[in-house]
Amino acid sequence: MTKNKKRWWTLALTFVLAFAIAPTAGAMHIMEGYLPPVFCVAWGVICLPFLFLGFKSLNKSVKENRKSMTLIAMAGAFVFVLSSLKIPSVTGSCSHMTGTGLGAILFGPSAVSVLGLIVLVFQAILLAHGGLTTLGANCFSMAIAGPILSWLIYMGLSKTNVNRKVTIFLAAALGDLFTYCVTSVQLAMAYPSAEGGFMASVVKFLGIFAPTQLPLAVIEGILTVVIMIALESFAQSELKAIHYATEGGK
Repeated sequence: MTKNKKRWWTLALTFVLAFAIAPTAGAMHIMEGYLPPVFCVAWGVICLPFLFLGFKSLNKSVKENRKSMTLIAMAGAFVFVLSSLKIPSVTGSCSHMTGTGLGAILFGPSAVSVLGLIVLVFQAILLAHGGLTTLGANCFSMAIAGPILSWLIYMGLSKTNVNRKVTIFLAAALGDLFTYCVTSVQLAMAYPSAEGGFMASVVKFLGIFAPTQLPLAVIEGILTVVIMIALESFAQSELKAIHYATEGGK
């Protein structure tokens, strides 16, 4: 790696870490023990087929070219760092960036489900961020639903004349926001409002999330664009290893 490449990688990592420094404050994704057992089991079961496809996707990528492991590790680290920033929001949950849009753009949504699961397990055990009983619900919202939307937006806009940087920004930002839409639905299903039921509860949770999550989604979109610019400039061989095209997507 040349001195110029090392400088850019150091700058990008420093930029990401700068946004990851935050007090823990006891905040979590959906915290341990907050969901009733039936919801914990149900969300875990729903995640299983996505995780199965994700393991197959990652295994295929590594077998095709060992160089892909570098980008896989970087995408996982990006998710871990960004999603460790915690701003207390709804009781029993929090607002934070997800970082999953980058992985969805590079490897597709199924691979990100596995990366997200690994991150969530480490955060639950080491940082008290999230929980093991709520692992299924957190995995579905952050590592499955959000990345799927990011990938769909990226692939769809890549076939149009929309500016490439705008495409990456929208994919990452809207994927982040969709994660919290799903989280709001999950919380509303578990705790419907006494007046208005499920839909009233969804609206309430979305309204509470919005003030903190909207600016965080914009920041995540910008960060993802910066990282992609660095990769396309200084990691051409690694991108080629995963069959990523700098023009028009994968």
